[in-house]
Amino acid sequence: IKGEIEQTLGARIFFAVDIQPACLGLYCGKTLLFKNGSTEIYGECGVCPRGQRTNAQKYCQPCTESPELYDWLYLGFMAMLPLVLHWFFIEWYSGKKSSSALFQHITALFECSMAAIITLLVSDPVGVLYIHSCRVLMLSDWYTMLYNPSPDYVTTVHCTHEAVYPLYTIVFIYYAFCLVLMMLLRPLLVKKIACGLGKSDRFKSIYAALYFFPILTVLQAVGGGLLYYAFPYIILVLSLVTLAVYMSASEIENCYDLLVRKKRLIVLFSHWLLHAYGIISISRVDKLEQDLPLLALVPTPALFYLFTAKFTEPSRILSEGANGH
Repeated sequence: IKGEIEQTLGARIFFAVDIQPACLGLYCGKTLLFKNGSTEIYGECGVCPRGQRTNAQKYCQPCTESPELYDWLYLGFMAMLPLVLHWFFIEWYSGKKSSSALFQHITALFECSMAAIITLLVSDPVGVLYIHSCRVLMLSDWYTMLYNPSPDYVTTVHCTHEAVYPLYTIVFIYYAFCLVLMMLLRPLLVKKIACGLGKSDRFKSIYAALYFFPILTVLQAVGGGLLYYAFPYIILVLSLVTLAVYMSASEIENCYDLLVRKKRLIVLFSHWLLHAYGIISISRVDKLEQDLPLLALVPTPALFYLFTAKFTEPSRILSEGANGH
């Protein structure tokens, strides 16, 4: 009789565990409600709190890992975008004879640097210059709103949360600080030093930023996951194209033309840094002894341009274009 009772109780216990509802959805999980020693009590299946994501057992786990090198490179790319755009529009609207461009470049660098530092300080853990993150496993981690399950095809269980915490939202925080610092610092600086420009031209670089910051925000909101996987190739392609355009527009056809002005060297070295950044991002430096020699390819595009410029003659093409031929 005792054996039959134990067998019956065991079957009931197994049945009770077996009929528990499964946690549906790719990103739905059970949140920890109570923990006492080895005893853990979890709630119903649903959305994980901010700073947590589901594990393989469908339990919400805190994001306590450190970002990988590739994650930092992605954040660096997103941080560089407003800075590069600031520099472009400052140079575009300052004019060749304006002495204010250098100070505005420095101010833009200061704004973006301070915004990055403040963003890291206010992120978890607060007050230190590093962050805790969840590992990016697949592209869908960036778009959890597309994977809310509908068990009965009528009711939707909303499990949308930041599975790539904080790589998605930290960019928005950074852009917000960039915008605030720009509005606090740049107008005063431009008003003081931009004497060589007309009143209508002084603030055009600031007006441009008021346009490109919303564009960058929408770009991150919609294409953050795609940018995460594609940014190394975007850096390489854009840096190669902009370097070729700049050298042809400046009518650089030999090394002497390149060395005659310091500004051209600064532009060249800046593009080399971008080349190196893209190469490191693609290789991820998984095997240091194999990946570092790839950095020797950094000067190759500029050298190739200088060696082949005599066959294309950019100055002749530009003069013919100006004459309408």
